Amino acid sequence: MQGLVQAMQTQAHTQAALHAQLEAQERADVWWSSLLRTRFEDGAVEVGWDEFVRLFRAKFVPEHIQDKMEQKFLSLTQGSMTVLEYEARFVELSKYAPHIVADERRKAKKFMMGLKSSLRTRLVAFDHHTLEQALSAACRQEGEMEQYLEEKKASQKRPTAPFQSQERKKATFQSPQHPVASGSGQVSSQRSPSGKKECPHCGRSHGGTEYWLVVGKCLKCRSSDHKIKDCPRLQQGTQHGPTPVAAVAPATGRPGRPRAPARVFALAREDAE
Repeated sequence: MQGLVQAMQTQAHTQAALHAQLEAQERADVWWSSLLRTRFEDGAVEVGWDEFVRLFRAKFVPEHIQDKMEQKFLSLTQGSMTVLEYEARFVELSKYAPHIVADERRKAKKFMMGLKSSLRTRLVAFDHHTLEQALSAACRQEGEMEQYLEEKKASQKRPTAPFQSQERKKATFQSPQHPVASGSGQVSSQRSPSGKKECPHCGRSHGGTEYWLVVGKCLKCRSSDHKIKDCPRLQQGTQHGPTPVAAVAPATGRPGRPRAPARVFALAREDAE
């Protein structure tokens, strides 16, 4: 039922439009017949198309409407329209500004000045003698710009370069370095403010990667065959008088203070006794 009502409404609108068209046509016929008799001597005088259009608009298009349409043509720009859409609108409104479009080069210049700035700056330096030349050049430039934007958009959607992804994976899955257990004899410690590592066993700062007392080496000659109490070098040094030196560097104190005996050497003496 609703479809039938819509069909009847459409038919009514169509009939009204046809009726208005017929009335306008009858008025135009009466006007033209009268004009031929009074001005053109019943067709004896030839009437050009441009003259007919001028007379027709003067009769059926009010002057204020013509001025309004002319202003629309003068201020017409491409805006969001494509080049072809802009050209169609340009031709439609140009009928209301015959003094501008009468000259073909002037008409082409008006068309060029209404294009988008991105197109106009590329085409304005060239001299286009006709509207067809200006339209063809604008369509080519529009196609090239659209292709460039599509390629740029596609390049932004491409995946990350292989070397970048490898670097990210390397940073993500790189295993942290763990310090070696102290039971193996390896010294894993933090650096002191002086730049040397702080021993986790004695708390002092000295060089080397092994703590000889833990691994069972002689603190005098680094040998694993004996301890410092049985070291031949220590016995020789006792005979000649020099004081045994510990394998671990003594702690550095401030100038002017007496140097405290090394903790490792003190332990070694107890072990020797």
